[in-house]
This record gives sequence, structure tokens and C-alpha cells, in this order.
Amino acid sequence: MIDIKFLRENPEVVKENIRKKFQMHKIDLVDEVLEFDQKSRELIAKGDELRSQRNQLSKEIGKLMAGGQKQEAEEIKAKVNAINEDLAENEKLEAEYSEKVTNIMMKIPNIMHESVPIGKDDSQNVEVQKYGEPVVPTYEIPYHAEIMERLTGLDLDSARRVAGNGFYYLMGDVARLHSAIITYARDFMIDKGFTYCVPPFMIRSDVVTGVMSFEEMDAMMYKIEGEDLYLIGTSEHSMIGKFKGQILKKENLPYTMTSYSPCFRKEKGAHGIEERGVYRIHQFEKQEMIVVCVPEQSYEWYEKMWNYTVELFRSLEIPVRTLECCSGDLADLKAKSVDVEAWSPRQQKYFEVGSCSNLTDAQSRRLGIRVKGEKGNYFPHTLNNTVVAPPRMLIAFLENHYKQDGSVEIPEVLWKYMGGQKKLEPKENG
Repeated sequence: MIDIKFLRENPEVVKENIRKKFQMHKIDLVDEVLEFDQKSRELIAKGDELRSQRNQLSKEIGKLMAGGQKQEAEEIKAKVNAINEDLAENEKLEAEYSEKVTNIMMKIPNIMHESVPIGKDDSQNVEVQKYGEPVVPTYEIPYHAEIMERLTGLDLDSARRVAGNGFYYLMGDVARLHSAIITYARDFMIDKGFTYCVPPFMIRSDVVTGVMSFEEMDAMMYKIEGEDLYLIGTSEHSMIGKFKGQILKKENLPYTMTSYSPCFRKEKGAHGIEERGVYRIHQFEKQEMIVVCVPEQSYEWYEKMWNYTVELFRSLEIPVRTLECCSGDLADLKAKSVDVEAWSPRQQKYFEVGSCSNLTDAQSRRLGIRVKGEKGNYFPHTLNNTVVAPPRMLIAFLENHYKQDGSVEIPEVLWKYMGGQKKLEPKENG
């Protein structure tokens, strides 16, 4: 959510930002919120005036009573009662218009960074850089689900019977590899100075609306029936929510945290060959990182964070590239975002495995997170980034380390997490 003061002073800047995001249906919201904001401020001023009048009259009542002028005092009391009635009605309207302002402001996109490329959707995202040489072997790379099944590591049929489409059983060596990658990613981030955290896997509605747009909420979140609780779609939600309503000490910033959690998402996305396996699913696990920092440091942290993900994937000998998200692909709360994509030798193209975003003060403003400053409190900036998200990461891992004999080599950095195992072997009749 942007600053209402900024919107008042720069309505055309806000409208142009909306146009660049190709959300023409939201342009009228700017004039609408300005109208409600003006009425809200008028009501606030009227309320202040009524309270001032009431206070003055109340003082007169005391003087009149002390002077024995009871009748005159009763007449003044009647005026005070009338003012109280007006004030009650005014406060009701004040709350109504304030709520309207807040609801509209929650729908207006954050101001994008000036460097964000303009484009309608993800097809117009811009490649920034490639890391590692993408290799296409001379032998065929099977579909990732087939590789897992040959390693007796995947059971989709049982998962469908138990939970339906979009779920899976990981078994044996593949399940161990999944956990090894998560554990390695945890230690990788701890070594970068991040504090490890296992957060709540459910959050209340006021946290949900604080960390994401209404559109994202409807598309992603599973609600617990009969409870004011939602299953998290990413641990970023509860990690940022940890600071809700807090006034932070500047000397404690930045907060740099890395978290493990399961993630739950409603939407599976488009149908196609890549949907048959574990690419788009309702449940997965992830290692995440978040930063809460002073505004002047947020883009420095932004660069560090996505570079950490690139470094981790390269340590696992997986080629990746970075893509700058264009304006039309940028979620409403994000000011700037970059996707990390891993190389798929089977498809001979890259696919998304992580995303790093700077949300500036959009989340902290919604959640009431402030920093105590010498000249008044201010809103910190929040950032989030995927460290690694198996089982999608397993797709890139298995394809890039698949050998012609059906085995999968394990890079040295994972040996200790795999109990010394250096290779996954296909089972008989696999």
C-alpha cells in the first residue's frame, strides 16, 4: 500500500504507474480514493471542532453550577448533549469513509522502481544474465516423473487416491535427496549470516491481507473452515507477519531470516505435459529468505538476495539465468522483482525455480511495522526471496545430473547430507 500523502500530491504519477502495469480498470480508483479522502479529512476536522466546542461548553457548565446558575447550566448541558449526538454521527461517518479509503488504497499497486521494464505479461520479461553453460546431452533425458519412478522415488497414483490431483508421495532415495537439498539450503543461508526460523504454517486474515494483494489471496490461499486462519502459501507470509504492529529499533536492523516451511497453494496453473509430474502442485516445501531493513539499504539487499540463490544453484552444478520481471508480471505489492530460472536439458529451455522481490514499504505500511527514528517513526522496507523450493528444484537437479545408464550423480556439496551416497541408481525393472 502506498502512502496516501504521496497519492494526494502525485495522483498522475500513481495513474501512470497503473497504466504501466496495464491495469486500466484501476485508474478510476485514484480519483475515487481522493474524493473519499477529502470527505474523511473534512469529517475529522468537523469532529475536532465539535470536541473543541464541547470542551468549552463543559467548562462553562462548571462555572455556572459553581455560581448557582442551575437553569443556565441545564441549557448548556442540552447543547452539549446535542453536540454529543452530532459527534457520534460524525464519528460513524468518519469511520465509514476511513474504511473506504483503506479498502481502495489496498487495491492500488505499489510504485514500481524506475528500472522495471514495461511489458504486458511474463512473455515480456527480460533476460539479465546466464550463469553456467547449459548442456544438452547426446542421449535422451526422460520426463522428470519417469526418472523419479525408475528410482522408485515417486508415487502419484497413491497420492491421487489419498488427496487428489496436485499431490505426491516422494519415496526412498528421492525423498532423502529432497530433504538433503532443503537442509543444505538451510545451512547455506545460515553461513550467509541469516537467522534460521521455523514459522507458523497458518496465519490470520489480517496478516494475509497485509502481505499480499486481494487477487493473490483469492488465487492462492486455502482457508481453514470456521477459523480465522489460512494455510501459508510461502513462509514469507508468517515471517513478515512476525513484525506486525511492532516498532523496531533501528540498531537491530536489518533482520535477515531464513525459514523452512511446507507451502500450500490452490492454483495449479495451465494444463500440459509439465503438469503431469511435480512442477505445479498444491503442496511443497521451501527454504525462504526475508529481509527487513531501512529504506536506503533495500536495493543493496535485493542484489545480494537473488545472487545467493544463483550461488546455491551453481554450487549444485545447475545452470541458471536471471529474468527481470516486467511491469505486467509484477504483483501489486512489488516494486521490483527478478526470477531465477534453471536449465532443463530435456526441454532445452529454462524454467522458474525462484523469485526475489523488493516490496519497499508496501507490506510494512499494511502491517503497521515501523522503525523508531530520531525525527519520527517510519516504515522499513521488506524483501523476500526463494532459496530453494523442492520438488521443483528436483526437476532441474535430476535432469542436469541424469546419466545415460539411468543413474543420477550427486554433487559433492550434498554427500554429507546423503550419508555419503554419491549416486542414485535405478531399481530393477525401473
